[in-house]
Amino acid sequence: MINSLTTPFGRFDAAWRAVERPELVADPTAAALRAWAGAEPAESVLVVDTDPEKADTAAFCETYDVPLDASANCVIVSAKRGQEVTFAACVALATTRVDVNKAVRKHLGARKASFAPMETAVAETGMEYGGITPLGLPADWPVLIDEAVAASPYVLIGSGRRRGKLILPGRFLAQLPRAEVLPQLAG
Repeated sequence: MINSLTTPFGRFDAAWRAVERPELVADPTAAALRAWAGAEPAESVLVVDTDPEKADTAAFCETYDVPLDASANCVIVSAKRGQEVTFAACVALATTRVDVNKAVRKHLGARKASFAPMETAVAETGMEYGGITPLGLPADWPVLIDEAVAASPYVLIGSGRRRGKLILPGRFLAQLPRAEVLPQLAG
């Protein structure tokens, strides 16, 4: 058995390096960790095995004693300009909301932007709703990260599955392919 590691926050039965427990994350997430070439080592990403019924942010944070300001959400946005539709991932702390109508729409140069429907987000990412993560998204998608997330020593985010979450340095997310750190992405 792989030894459990200590987490920087929360109350979990066990934690492991995500690269050593690919069965606990979505397939696209595991593939992204295997192919990782960023400056922050892939081994800095931890995974915790949790109850999928408690995956939603408020319930999760209460159950596992995780501060809301240490939890980040990844939402998928659909942006339209003419007939062209672009998808993007937006990552913000759970204590804030992504500014889709102004910050995201303007940054993507879209006429209209909105949260992608659940069915679309799941189909396009290959991940489970309630667990979508920026690790392992389609290569051509922009990943917009609020500066507060990138500046966080550690954040908790989805693993691509409802069961399990990742804990990683905020700066790790800023090193993802197509990642852009934006001031005031969320408020």
